[in-house]
Amino acid sequence: MNYQNAALEFNAGSQPGLGSPERTEGTSAGQDQGTGQLEERLTVGDFVKIQSAFESSEPRQTVCMSREEFLQRMTDIVGWGTKEEYQELFDKVDVARDGFINWDKLTSFILLALYEKDERARAAVVPQWMDLKFLPSKHKDTIQKIAVAFTSKEISFYDLLSKEEFPCQYKLQGLKGTPICMDYWYDPLDANEAILSFGDITGKVQAISFTAALISLFERPVSACEDEGATATMTINWAELHSGYHKCCFILEHKLHHGDWVRQVTYNASLDAIISSTTSNINTVVLAWREKSKKHLKMTSFNIAQGIHAFDYHSQLNLIATAGINNKVCLWNPFVVSKPVGVLWGHSTSVIAVQFFVERKQLFSFSKDKVLRLWDVQHQLSIQRIACSFPKGQDFRCLFHFDETHGRLFISFSNQLALLAMKSEASKRVKSHEKAVTCVLYSSIMKQVISSDTESTVSFWMIDTGQKIKQFTGCHGNAEISTMALDANETRLLTGSTDGTVKVWDFNGYCHHTLNVGRDGAVDISQILVLKTTILVTGWERVITVFRSQNFNRFFIQPEEWKGGVQHYDDILCAAFLPPQTLVTGSYDGEIVVWNNSTENAHCVLHPDYQRLLKSKLELRRRLSAGRSSSPTPMTDQAALGVCSSEIDTEGNNAVMRLCFLEARKDTAVTGGANLVSCGGSGYVRFWDTIKKELLAEFLAHSGVGSIIMSIDKLNRYLVTGDIDGWLKIWNIEEYCLNSVKSKVTQPPTLIRSFQPHEDRISSLEMCELGGRLLIISSSADCSISLSDVSNAPIWIFGQAKHWQIESCFHLPKRDTNLMENEIREESIKVIPVLSKEEACLDTAECLPLDKKIREDSAYNVSPSEDKNLDKKYKERTICKKITPTLYNGGVLQKSFSAFRSLNIGALKELPEVNKPAFLLEKYFREEPEEESPPIPELPSLSETLKAVFDEKSIFPKEILDRERRNKQLCQETSSEVKIKRNKKQL
Repeated sequence: MNYQNAALEFNAGSQPGLGSPERTEGTSAGQDQGTGQLEERLTVGDFVKIQSAFESSEPRQTVCMSREEFLQRMTDIVGWGTKEEYQELFDKVDVARDGFINWDKLTSFILLALYEKDERARAAVVPQWMDLKFLPSKHKDTIQKIAVAFTSKEISFYDLLSKEEFPCQYKLQGLKGTPICMDYWYDPLDANEAILSFGDITGKVQAISFTAALISLFERPVSACEDEGATATMTINWAELHSGYHKCCFILEHKLHHGDWVRQVTYNASLDAIISSTTSNINTVVLAWREKSKKHLKMTSFNIAQGIHAFDYHSQLNLIATAGINNKVCLWNPFVVSKPVGVLWGHSTSVIAVQFFVERKQLFSFSKDKVLRLWDVQHQLSIQRIACSFPKGQDFRCLFHFDETHGRLFISFSNQLALLAMKSEASKRVKSHEKAVTCVLYSSIMKQVISSDTESTVSFWMIDTGQKIKQFTGCHGNAEISTMALDANETRLLTGSTDGTVKVWDFNGYCHHTLNVGRDGAVDISQILVLKTTILVTGWERVITVFRSQNFNRFFIQPEEWKGGVQHYDDILCAAFLPPQTLVTGSYDGEIVVWNNSTENAHCVLHPDYQRLLKSKLELRRRLSAGRSSSPTPMTDQAALGVCSSEIDTEGNNAVMRLCFLEARKDTAVTGGANLVSCGGSGYVRFWDTIKKELLAEFLAHSGVGSIIMSIDKLNRYLVTGDIDGWLKIWNIEEYCLNSVKSKVTQPPTLIRSFQPHEDRISSLEMCELGGRLLIISSSADCSISLSDVSNAPIWIFGQAKHWQIESCFHLPKRDTNLMENEIREESIKVIPVLSKEEACLDTAECLPLDKKIREDSAYNVSPSEDKNLDKKYKERTICKKITPTLYNGGVLQKSFSAFRSLNIGALKELPEVNKPAFLLEKYFREEPEEESPPIPELPSLSETLKAVFDEKSIFPKEILDRERRNKQLCQETSSEVKIKRNKKQL
């Protein structure tokens, strides 16, 4: 590709600072037909036209075109572009100068051109960085890269796979010099092949080449194993290795640095050479090439003025970058030792670290004055200068490491470790939140979508249009909101946060209660389950955290003890409830415990590999006492219950992330079908029969993506699953596992749709029905919330510039405009919370429901009320008569429900008008002739019947009459004085 037309310009509008670009590439392919190369402006339609021109009458053959024929036919077929442009395109394709081109040559050239264009565009992207963070460190002295080399001239090898403290397996002693730099390499295809290279203060570079690293680094004598034990530290002398005593390794070494301290050493597999460097200007960089025998080295070296501090190698570009003491960053070809192929100027002090950004073919460099630069290697230009608030001081030891996979740059300053993380690249995708979305809910009463994010913000969206109508900011300060829940009446919103609290809000942003879930500590809350008389919270420990209704007469509420105690061996991640009293909880190790919610006792445990009953009261007491006194050991307790230790999941492969009851299946007790669905680790979905305690079916919904989440519609017809890559799958489960089976079903249900509405992990799923159509709402870590349906409807993003109309987008039945006012009145009645007398004493503005007259184009922020004055408000409420709440449902006091609360009781149908039979009308209901009734006598008047006249003096006592007379006189005097004063003011 010709880069001569690429223009470079300065960004005059930005000042050098954190993440500010210094120079950017000015040319990019335009979308119109007036900019860029011709091959970059061709559209898909143009390619179809061009392909038709090359088609031959023979099958699978194309014709060749000369220059003149190509120019004439292209201008006629494509319809735009000059002959000069097509002539230039022809010359680029006809590399061999044959005078003819065909379709294969043209497409190969255009694909290569577009690939290089994409490479240039990706290399020109300047990364954006978050603020510098200093990580907590326990180091009291300077951080060294070396953790196993000592000034006592020895190297220790530690076992990192041990579950206890890291035991020292080998000690290599007898070295001639103190090692000050080390590097370990292993073959990714065969980890037995490995090389440990190190340099010392005498200028010697040495390497140990292992041939059976996975089995044993060194040969352990049999006598040593018998006398000291298999885990004892084995001491090895350097002379033993030199003599070839250990057959599983051999030594490589050279002394070309002639007494200068070796500052850095590494083995590079693509060069098959050991690279080392010093601060000397002679033999500054030495490449020790391994010969065919692999046991001898051949050296070449670079001489760099004043020496270097560090280097790095890019295998694709075949370049070595050096951090020069003379303020320069030099680029070297390993096979050209006379001079560098490029010099990068820009640092004002000596460069102390360099590292390639391999994917983008860019280079980081860090100087003594704490300035970080990012270079475009191909154009040899500085594209970014990053000057953070690094620690002050010139005398510091610096280590530099860039984690390219996660975009994290680690820099150590003596005993401090700093982290500089890249921001995710800005894409054209619409964002619903500024930060990653953690949870999404749907309110069927208000027809609104509620979402939360990691920045402690809660937003409210109209599902009809996608318009944001309001949001609450700082609900939990700066802590992340990890999950949310609505109460049964959908008048209270509960938010759970990593700060260890659950807060209960109304829809005006007023916090009514704070639940101290973590007992003043930070915990990871994964689910909030609101029941009739309790609120259950799970996520960070093996026991259920419960809050009972009788405690909701105050603001700060403490948890109570769950009567069932500890029944899980790992953290509880999710829960589900089936009326009237069945509760299930799922944990990280894959176990599902079935509880009686009324008694809070567990009676069985379900697992993909085993089931066990908890029916012994003695065993239950033992487990409860073990849970209170000391944590039960899973291995010991499992063995006592007859469970093989190999079945215990310690890696989360069977982790239960979501649980859903199939409430619409009313006949499972008779037919023995599945009534519970679970999903989680390894992408599996499982169907359970909790009555017979059986696993009926399991299938792999998403392969190779780890854990998944799910949601099921209320009629149990569809199952939606989402994975960490942003993919959604919709399954038809209406006829799946309706009856009991003899063997476990592994065939998945019918897959209806598979699509990718997000670019990152799906964090929450919700299914709702609107106008008789099922809609799917999903939130993701890519900061977006999407809306789609079960069929092939388009994907809409909440927050997009163009609002949608739900009736037209998803073909929903249009509403009758004459009924709109009645619907609004009915909805406003439904969301009014049922308040206690204490809550009724509050200001009405605190407890009013969401105003239904909010305009669609008015989104506003609500700052949640301060928590510190809320206890005082609750104390002031005591002036009203207190009542004891019987039931609590999300902050709302309700009447008690019976066990038959799940029965559907609707309005009675109107009976048709019944006509009376003729014989009844004639015989029994014949109208009789009316008879004249006797006249009603007139009553005497009141004046005629009174025996005496009554007045006030004869009725009331004299004291009352005197008090009344004095009050009238005082009122007249007061009114006359007021009139006199008023007249004086007017005068």
